Amino acid sequence: MIVADSEQVAKDWVRNILAVVQEKKTGGSSSSSGSSAAAPAPSASSPSPVKPADTFISPPSNASSSPSPSPMSAQTNGSLDKSIPTESGTNPRTLLELAKGSVDFINREAKIGEFWQLWMESIPPASELNSPDMVIEYNIVATANMQKLTWRTAGPQFVFIQKMVDFFWNVGAPESEIDRLNDVGVLINPQKIGSWIDMSSKLGMDGGWYFPVNINVEIALEAADPGKPVTAVRDWAARHSVLTTIYIGRDMGAAPPRQTEIRVLLPGKTYDEQMNVARDAYRSFGFPEPPQAAFDILNQDKKEGLQLSIITSSEGFVRLGLLSPKPRLDNVVKLCQVVKANNEALGTFEGSLGTDGPEFVELQYLNPGFGYNVYNEGFDVVFHYCVGYEKALVV
Repeated sequence: MIVADSEQVAKDWVRNILAVVQEKKTGGSSSSSGSSAAAPAPSASSPSPVKPADTFISPPSNASSSPSPSPMSAQTNGSLDKSIPTESGTNPRTLLELAKGSVDFINREAKIGEFWQLWMESIPPASELNSPDMVIEYNIVATANMQKLTWRTAGPQFVFIQKMVDFFWNVGAPESEIDRLNDVGVLINPQKIGSWIDMSSKLGMDGGWYFPVNINVEIALEAADPGKPVTAVRDWAARHSVLTTIYIGRDMGAAPPRQTEIRVLLPGKTYDEQMNVARDAYRSFGFPEPPQAAFDILNQDKKEGLQLSIITSSEGFVRLGLLSPKPRLDNVVKLCQVVKANNEALGTFEGSLGTDGPEFVELQYLNPGFGYNVYNEGFDVVFHYCVGYEKALVV
């Protein structure tokens, strides 16, 4: 038996072991492009990718200015290195490969691996960034039982848009949804845009776009399909003076109903005030509150900065999530126990990222009927991780 002197040393061991495993799987190459899964070519009937000027937003006049940081991520440190520092100092794309290598179902299921590789190849290289103030950011969201993951990346609009459109065409996103992306993009004209993909151990796969920027609530709701949920969100926001969103995203699935997510900072000067606003959202939107045991764990820290994630569709509310920042390690373990998840797989995953813990924990409820037999419905605990940032190498 070998015992590490510290938690960080243990995480370094796990990361190095996973790197060797990944290198063996990819035939000796441990680079971020060395996945063994072959990306399927677009079918001959697929429409040709159209140019950004035809499909999206013209680059903003201040495109070279510093993009606003994602609320899900830590601030950059101003270094002019080609990658902005994860705790381990490893390039974020390498960490994504290591994280993928630690998740059994992704490596076991070829279709999921191919989907993941297509998405990875859609991320523009950091060399396309033309200012030291610009970054490409990476985030991963994992359920406590590691049976579902969401991968996110975002960066300057003019760098991301073409590869994003190509990716959506290649995976069969409907033209109407690409038009919808264009319409919302023209309306908001965000400096920073991104793409995300979902995957589950039950062969669930989904993807879409997001804008991690501050947007007026009324404008953000234009991205959602109209219906009673949007009206309820609008009324709740007005009642609590929630004026802006910090994130808006939409799925690009082939079949409706399509889902739109907005995320807001909960108003209030204290944790208790913010929690009261959250609880009113549960009542107003018809969601059951999280188990009291989960609330009790959050109440131990009473950290301010609570956020609410709201997902709507034309067929009703889809999901509601309450996000709390920087959970303590012992509370991560306790929250895993609330949903009867073994935290060992999560610990291995964290070790592959070299992180000291999640940026947020989310108490999440997925309404029945929206799991489509591939995502777990009902209450769940998920953890949000900031993987890191990339910058162009400035000479």
